[in-house]
Order: sequence, then structure tokens, then C-alpha cells
Amino acid sequence: MERRGKQDRSSAGDPVRTLELLWRVPANQHPVRGPKQRSSVDAVVAAAIEIADADGIAALTMRAVATALGLTPMATYTYVPGKAELLDLMVDKVYGEMDRADLSELPWRERVTTIAAANRAMLARHPWVAYLPTTRPPLGPGVAAKYDHELRAFEGLGLDDVTMDASLTFVLGFVTSVARIAIDTARAAADSAMSDHQWWERAAPLLEKVFDPQRYPVGARVGAAAGQAYDSAYSADHAYEFGLARVLDGLAAIIEKT
Repeated sequence: MERRGKQDRSSAGDPVRTLELLWRVPANQHPVRGPKQRSSVDAVVAAAIEIADADGIAALTMRAVATALGLTPMATYTYVPGKAELLDLMVDKVYGEMDRADLSELPWRERVTTIAAANRAMLARHPWVAYLPTTRPPLGPGVAAKYDHELRAFEGLGLDDVTMDASLTFVLGFVTSVARIAIDTARAAADSAMSDHQWWERAAPLLEKVFDPQRYPVGARVGAAAGQAYDSAYSADHAYEFGLARVLDGLAAIIEKT
């Protein structure tokens, strides 16, 4: 799991300065004389995303970004005041680059499935986003475009606005939950240099000695069936497909009765 500091969440920085950066509004400052700037806010954000994609949020520091851009750490702060604001810019950039398929002619289940798939793909490309709390989302153009687009999956279904918002939150929460487990599974395999199948093969001889299937008959039976089906204790793909179907069924209970 990602290790987070107190600023490793959205909206942990100064809200006014963050919004100025998100919308590229010049700060209310007097011009500073000196040499021409060698970089830009966009370049800082792109470098930060590249670092986080490769090594996670724990590896993201202002010094690391400066090194990637060939700047001094102090120079980096002339573009972005700190890591907290930088994280908001990164999230907004990633959200802004997401695919926005045309939902207008699709039945509602296909609309929701489409936005769920887009978010799953985004989290696979940028795993750090799955661990970044966004209860106060950065209100930049990327976030605004994503939110507006995804709400269209529920537009025209007879839901009130609050229920539309709650339905979208429900879907995205499910997608993020499954994405985290998939990411953790992949990292465990990478860290141990063993696939899940190899890990269980190594553990099997000892488990046979200490685990009594008579004492845990239901767990033994179901666990064996799942392990045979997935060749592992868990399948992110199966969990996603099974869970999304249940999410859609749950939404149908309110959508199809309106």
C-alpha cells in the first residue's frame, strides 16, 4: 500500500493558490526580475506524474521532480509551492486525459459500464491515484470535465440530482476498491518474485500439515473451488465483472422503478 504523509491527499494545500494553478490564473504578485524561466507548471506536473507512475507517491518529492527537470529544488517552488498543490495538479491532469466515450445513445447499463471501465483503465495506468484520498477533490478543469461527463450516465433516468451524485460515487467507489486489490496483488508478486500460483505451491506442504479441512469444512471447500477457478486466492478480473453486475443490479432497483 502507498505510504502517505499528511499532505498526500487532495486539497491539503492553500485552496486559493491551488485553484489559481489548476485554472492557470496568474497569482496576484508583482513581476519578478531575473533570468527567463527554464520550465513550466505543465512540465513540473508531467515529471511528477512520471515519477509517481513508476515508483509511487512515496518516491515523489519536490527534489525528485527538480532532478528530473534539471532544476534546483528551490527553482521548482517557483512553479508549484509544494507537494500538496502538486498532487492536486497531477490528479486534475490525469482526470483531464481520460477517455470520454459518447454515452448519448447507450442504454443506462452500458453507460455505467463504460465509465467504470474508463476509471479502471485510468487506475491501471496511474496506480497511485487509487490510494490518494479525494474527499475534497481538486476543483480544476480535469476534475470538472470528468464529473460532468460521468454524471451523464445517469442523466434522463428520473433520478434527482443528489441521487445521481450518490450513484456515481457508488460506482467509482467499487471500481477503486477492486483496483486497489489488483494493484496490491501485482506488487506482492513483484516484491516476492513469485506469482500467486508459485506462492501457494511453496506454502502448500506446510498448509497440508496445519490446516484441518474437517474443522473448517465450508472454507476448505469454497477456497479450493476458488483457487482452482482462479489459480490463485483472488482474481481481480472476476471480482470486477461479478461486482459490477451486482452494482448495476443495485442501481436498477432505483432507476427502473422511477
